[in-house]
Amino acid sequence: MSERVENKNPCLNCGACCASYRVSFYWSEAKELGLEGHHIEKVNGWRICMAGTNQRSPLCCSLEGVVGRQVICLVYANRPSPCREVQPGDDKCNKARIRHGLNPIDPADMSSAEAGDEG
Repeated sequence: MSERVENKNPCLNCGACCASYRVSFYWSEAKELGLEGHHIEKVNGWRICMAGTNQRSPLCCSLEGVVGRQVICLVYANRPSPCREVQPGDDKCNKARIRHGLNPIDPADMSSAEAGDEG
């Protein structure tokens, strides 16, 4: 008998952080991750950002889909450290969600969902 596993990751239907913040990091990290070409833009001599995030209304070029409905990050496995630092329900996440008309996530709900996924 196969058990259906439900993915409770709210990021898969959100993407608000990808459309709210500049994602800047040191150029060497991009090289380590293999991010190049149209994925990145130069900020200054030692920092770059994900293309599209250095705008008045940021939108990462690696985000595909509709914010708040269903999204996918085209470089998720190789996303830079600023992307990895945002966690569902943290301050940056919730500020981005509110900016896009989405309800904030209670971090306590995320902890109980993660605990249930371990078993």
